[in-house]
Amino acid sequence: MKIGIGAFVADGAIRPDVLGRAVEERGFESLFVTEHSHIPVSRESPFPLGGPMPDYYARLLNPFVALTAAAVVTSRITLGTGIALMTQRDVIYTAKEVASLDVVSDGRVLFGVAPGWNKEQMRNHGTDPSTRGALLDEQLQALRAIWTQEEAEFHGRFVDFDPIWSWPKPVQKPLPLYVGGWGPAAARRATVHGDGWLHGGALDPDGVKAQFEMRAEYAPGAPMSVFGADGDDLAVLDAYRDGGAERVAVVLEPASESDSLARLDELAGLVRRYG
Repeated sequence: MKIGIGAFVADGAIRPDVLGRAVEERGFESLFVTEHSHIPVSRESPFPLGGPMPDYYARLLNPFVALTAAAVVTSRITLGTGIALMTQRDVIYTAKEVASLDVVSDGRVLFGVAPGWNKEQMRNHGTDPSTRGALLDEQLQALRAIWTQEEAEFHGRFVDFDPIWSWPKPVQKPLPLYVGGWGPAAARRATVHGDGWLHGGALDPDGVKAQFEMRAEYAPGAPMSVFGADGDDLAVLDAYRDGGAERVAVVLEPASESDSLARLDELAGLVRRYG
């Protein structure tokens, strides 16, 4: 099982170039970063992990800027989004951003996407929360078309464009596209429109077991990677390894450069244990 870092790269914390270099130097397989364009001041959507939402969710750097900074100072690690909120994005611009990052990194991108949970945030982007799943389905098909066709076009209910020219194309063929989410809809989407399932970290071994049971029922055979596991919970990590997880990106919360590097030193033992 591969061990990566799932980082919340935030304003005032360790710089993404310093972080990327440190992740690679310590032998981790990947660096995943998350995305929130903003956090609405007035919010009714409950935080999915329970309790209050951390303040740093409003301070996250743009994931493609952060990953590009990491890409230019590294040569080996996979660079992933965990996850990009695709339903709040323009599909044509996003196709170019992802492909450009794949070119800059010499083919090291894993694009993780999900519909998202913050309904107020979606509405600020003009997205109807009630149709976000159907929108994402069309966006994923459109991304594939733009990445693989010289004259791409797509005509759907939510995404509609006549033939376009758009380069660069990704270095990877295909560029791995993983669908994030917790439930059966995400698992099904991962098999229909994606190359794998990017699940959130479980809180205990029973939660890991439930995730693998869901995959067996709704996404049989799909690779499963995990973003956001607790790097100190070896019972959970063992359960992921024993269940056949492809990779686990353990959490690195925002901190100063010195504190972040010290935490990475602590987590580096996981590479030796599971690598």
